[in-house]
Amino acid sequence: MTTCRACGATDGEIVLDLGEQPPCDLFPPAADPGPDPVWPLRMWMCARCALAQLVEDPGTAEEPAGVEPKALTDQAADAVGRLVRAGIARPGATVAEFGSPHGGSWLPLLRDAGMRETAGDEPADVVVDSFGLMHEPDQRAAMARRAARLAPGGALLMQFHSLAAIVAGGQWNALRHGHFAYYSAPAAITLAASAGLHPGRSWAFDLYGGTVLLELRRDAEPDETTTALVAAERAAGVTQIPVVAGLGRAVDAGCDRVVTRLRELAGRRVVGYGAASRAVVLLRRARIDVDLLPEIADVSPAKQGRRMPGTRIPVVSTDALTHPIPQAVLLFVPDLEPEVRAAFPQLDGDHCEWIPG
Repeated sequence: MTTCRACGATDGEIVLDLGEQPPCDLFPPAADPGPDPVWPLRMWMCARCALAQLVEDPGTAEEPAGVEPKALTDQAADAVGRLVRAGIARPGATVAEFGSPHGGSWLPLLRDAGMRETAGDEPADVVVDSFGLMHEPDQRAAMARRAARLAPGGALLMQFHSLAAIVAGGQWNALRHGHFAYYSAPAAITLAASAGLHPGRSWAFDLYGGTVLLELRRDAEPDETTTALVAAERAAGVTQIPVVAGLGRAVDAGCDRVVTRLRELAGRRVVGYGAASRAVVLLRRARIDVDLLPEIADVSPAKQGRRMPGTRIPVVSTDALTHPIPQAVLLFVPDLEPEVRAAFPQLDGDHCEWIPG
């Protein structure tokens, strides 16, 4: 019996089952023959609070440090700019951050805006959580810790990959071990209410197909943008179990599309790009190994010389994108395409095909 990580209810259903998957934070050395450990990878949705969440987790935390992509740093700068214009990020105000284990921080940008970082557990006028909360097994307790850091009148700024975007885009491989929660705006607001916080303003971004930044305060009222966001997501059905369960129907189609194209390209040079967590899930589910994809290039030196979990596919340097130039690039994170094209102009033109993963 599954217990909701936010409200404690047991009424809910499995909405996505990806079978046994290796921990996607465990990149063995390329010479390690395996086999790698595997765990069930399932998403369960609470019928009471509508939080979609991870069921089982192996508890590993060995992920080699990645390099923060330009798409993410650009979005952070955009978000902080909006916060400055909204009067939230202001000179002299204090700020604390609950970071993501994947790295990246808004603190340098906020310091440039004149804010002062608090020390220890000192309360702050603004508490930032950008993709951090989803890594917490106990969602209710984690939200309470963030609320406890707020100074009187302070704001918690919670950024999350929208469940509405995940469902609309069929992004089933967003599910991974170590990511314990997947938020719709209504579910995030319900979780915040458990800590006495309420929504005010919100901002939407194109990152990852749809990302939301939500302002939460003890005395807030939702503005027109937030009200419209919640209404749109409810109308789209992302608080309803049967709708979110539609992710399962996208799995086979997504795998078949990639495998079919890789088989059609047999005999040509194909390179993957981006040793991301969503690549691990896709490769395992679609049974893609070195016979279809000989290597995956990644900009992170810490991942180079290792292999993708659950496969024999090595992670190599980005030299693989130009020596020689491949006929096709399988791109596991679509947001990275502009920066990869800019960094490797040799890949532009008709001689190189881009395959979305």
